[in-house]
Amino acid sequence: MTRSGRGFAEVLGEPRTRLGLGIGGLLGTAVAVRRDRVGPREARVFLAVNGLPDALYPAAWVVMQAGAFGAVPAASASAWLTGDRVLAGRLLAGGTAAWALSKLVKQAVRRPRPAALLPGTRGRGRDAAGLGYLSGHAAVAIALGAAALPRLGPAGRALALSVIPLVGLTRVYVGAHLPLDVAGGAALGLAVEAAAELVLAGRSGPE
Repeated sequence: MTRSGRGFAEVLGEPRTRLGLGIGGLLGTAVAVRRDRVGPREARVFLAVNGLPDALYPAAWVVMQAGAFGAVPAASASAWLTGDRVLAGRLLAGGTAAWALSKLVKQAVRRPRPAALLPGTRGRGRDAAGLGYLSGHAAVAIALGAAALPRLGPAGRALALSVIPLVGLTRVYVGAHLPLDVAGGAALGLAVEAAAELVLAGRSGPE
């Protein structure tokens, strides 16, 4: 890794930096979205991903589960069974908080699902209910992945770095979310994970 690459990794390793990036991304995307229309660039990106072949759906469905709420207890239990109880607690707390907060943000922003805004949206699998912004799947996947990455070996880290970004893309592919929905969810997940690390670090510090 180059010196600049190491420096960038060190910066992202600081939870306060991740918290700031997450909050900034969340506010930026929330301000950018509109309830009654989709910008032309966002629409182009959505239609390109949503228009991919139907044959990709089985693989996309598998990847998508990494951002479902069921992934939270599953990831936490896996960490517990390996003896890493600190990580198990972070995964459970961060994943649950990301999922719950995504519901609150949806109600505050109230952006519809893609089908209500873009004619020709291709829905795949079970129809997504509720509101579009932001993606709870993206929030959960980022919260879990960011917490787990420092504890994973090279193979596990490579797998996580491959799967985590794909979760958001699969939600666009199945017609459940627009790109800014995914970006907002990712930002929320990053902020929640960083906040959880800061809280737990404060509790474990010297009294």
